[in-house]
Amino acid sequence: MITASVTSRSEVLQYMESFVKENMGSFLKSVESSWQPADFLPDSRLDTFFDEVKLLRERAKELSYDLLAVLIGDTITEEALPNYEAWFHELDDLNRDPDNGWAQWIRGWTAEENRHGDLLNRYLYLSGRVNMREFEVSTQYLIADGFDLGTAHDPYRAFVYTSYQETATNLSHRRVGTLARKVGEDQLSKICGMIAGDETRHARVYKTFVEKIFEVDASEMMLAFEDMMRKKIVMPAHYMRELGVDIGKTFGHFTDAAQRLGVYTSHDYTDILDTLIADWKIDQITGLTGPAEKAREYVMALPNRLRRVADRMPVPKLEYKFKWIE
Repeated sequence: MITASVTSRSEVLQYMESFVKENMGSFLKSVESSWQPADFLPDSRLDTFFDEVKLLRERAKELSYDLLAVLIGDTITEEALPNYEAWFHELDDLNRDPDNGWAQWIRGWTAEENRHGDLLNRYLYLSGRVNMREFEVSTQYLIADGFDLGTAHDPYRAFVYTSYQETATNLSHRRVGTLARKVGEDQLSKICGMIAGDETRHARVYKTFVEKIFEVDASEMMLAFEDMMRKKIVMPAHYMRELGVDIGKTFGHFTDAAQRLGVYTSHDYTDILDTLIADWKIDQITGLTGPAEKAREYVMALPNRLRRVADRMPVPKLEYKFKWIE
C-alpha cells in the first residue's frame, strides 16, 4: 500500500500500475469482440457494393454544409492519432517497461482509437461530397504541425486533459450522429454512435486514473487540475489548417460550425468541468496543502465564471467556405 508521505509521481504511477493491468479487461474491449470499420460500410467483395454505395451517396446529400464540415473536422482530428500516441510515449514514467500496465493501456487505447479515423475516412470517401485531397492535406498538416496541450511531460496534467477531451469528443460524435439521423442518414448515425461509445469508455478510464491519484497524492493532483483549467483545455486539432491557410485558422471556422449546430459549445465546456468536479468529489477531498486548497477554491468557482462568459457569447453567423467541400 502506498503511504501518505509518498508524493513522487513516479512512485504513484508505479503503485497504480498493477491496478491498471488488473482492470485492462474492463478498460478495453478484446480485438475479438470489437467492431471494425468494415462492419458499417459496403463490402466491395459483393455484387451489391455499387448499389449500396449509391444509396450511401444519396443519403449523404441530406447532410447540411455545417454538419458535413464538422464531420470532416472530427475525422481529421481522429486521423492525427500518430501525434496522440507519440505524446503519450513522452509522458514521464509510463513506458519504461513495454509489458507494464501503462504501456499496455497506451497500445490498447491507440488500437481502439485507430478504427475511428479509418471508418470516418472511408465514409467521407464514399459519400462523394468531399474533396479528399484537400481533406488529406489538412490531415498531413495537423500531424506535421503537432500541438501544444499544456501538459509538458506530466501524467497528472495529461490525465486531466484526456478526461476532458474524451468527454468532449464523445459529445461531438454523438450529436453529429443525432443530427444525421434527423435527416434520414441512419448509417452515419450508427457510425457516430459506435465511435462515441468508445470515447465514453475511454473518458471513464481516464477519470478513474485521476480519481485514484487523488486518493494518494491529492495536493499535487489538485494543483495539476487547477493548472490545466487556468491554461484552458484546447482541443488536439487546434492547429488545424487547409492548404494556403494560416495555422489554426481552419480550426476556428470548424468550431464556429460546431457552435452553430450545437454539436459542441462553450456551455458544453463548462458542463464537462461541472461533471469532473462532481465525479472527482473535489469539494470532499481532505488533507490538502495550503496552495492546493487555494487551487480547489479556484476550480470550484470557475464554472460560474465560465458560464457568465458563455452566456454573453453570440452564436457565430458567418459561414466559411471550406476547401474540403465543393
